[in-house]
Amino acid sequence: MERLHIDLNEHSYDILTGHGLLDQAGTLIRRVWSGSRAVVLTDDTVRDLYGSRLEQSLSAAGISAAVFSVAPGEQSKSMKVLEHLLDFMASHGLTRSDLLIVLGGGVAGDLGGFAAACYMRGIAFVQIPTTLLAQVDSGVGGKTAVNLESGKNLVGAFWQPRLVISDTSLLASLSAREFAGGMAEVIKYGCIFDRSFFAFLEGCSDRSELMERMPYIVHRCCDLKRIVVEEDERDTGRRMLLNFGHTFGHAMETIGSYRRYIHGEAVALGMLLAMAYGRLTGVTEEDPAPALIRLCQRFGLPVSTDIPPSAMAEHMLIDKKADGSRIRLILLKNLGEACVETVTKEELIQRMQQLDAVWGK
Repeated sequence: MERLHIDLNEHSYDILTGHGLLDQAGTLIRRVWSGSRAVVLTDDTVRDLYGSRLEQSLSAAGISAAVFSVAPGEQSKSMKVLEHLLDFMASHGLTRSDLLIVLGGGVAGDLGGFAAACYMRGIAFVQIPTTLLAQVDSGVGGKTAVNLESGKNLVGAFWQPRLVISDTSLLASLSAREFAGGMAEVIKYGCIFDRSFFAFLEGCSDRSELMERMPYIVHRCCDLKRIVVEEDERDTGRRMLLNFGHTFGHAMETIGSYRRYIHGEAVALGMLLAMAYGRLTGVTEEDPAPALIRLCQRFGLPVSTDIPPSAMAEHMLIDKKADGSRIRLILLKNLGEACVETVTKEELIQRMQQLDAVWGK
């Protein structure tokens, strides 16, 4: 088991990574929390796969847990579902000394983390991420949110977990599409921070080889994220670099009503579009797109879309990274080195219209 400590003063916590940790969850939680009552948030698919194992582990550690399960998919990250969850927590008499445990992927983690931040002005929660995307990204760092009809993650809070338990053996049950979606976030770390890690991924031939190296992959991604979260917990400086591909990707998710592309697919396309934007504006010195395209194709991620860049602009302007009439874009200077570029509304619209002529060609 690998242990990674996130140093955020009174909000510090550990990320535990390894095979078989789900069955130790009760004991591991006991090390950081002394209560006896919890609510487990999960989704219907994950509950069928792993719910009983978690409940047995919690019961063996003297933790009584009620389970709240939601439908899988981005549609559950809504204000309506949040309200139902909060009512469930209240109906089971949860107090500020009790615990919320999230067993699931990014949707459950975002929803549950925000519920924990809201309920009684904040209660402890533990993340047990079950998808690759959640283990390397959304389950770490304390960003929580739900969606509005007008955009993704527009209502949320920064609320750090008490503990993150990443059992990499759970990733074997992911569909090919969900596994590929998680790989988009893995690849992102190589693009923005670590060219040698990108090269390491290029040396992996398929999912089977990735799974053999998964404890290292998850640990390395979390360690790269740890560095920027400790420096910039509230996402006002260097942590913004983690949004590479996301501003473009969130627009595609919104246009597709969160059904056309899963998050990782949209991020992969968003990274490619950010590279095209960087090349158009001269920010990106080399052309990393061919290497990224090869890696995305190897792991089953899309590399083109018929959504024109100009159609994304209006959605990008209501992104969380927008500030009045300006928006911050995360672009690459070179592979392994990202930067923040602030552009005006007019410049963004003009550049996205220019990209219509070359995007996907």
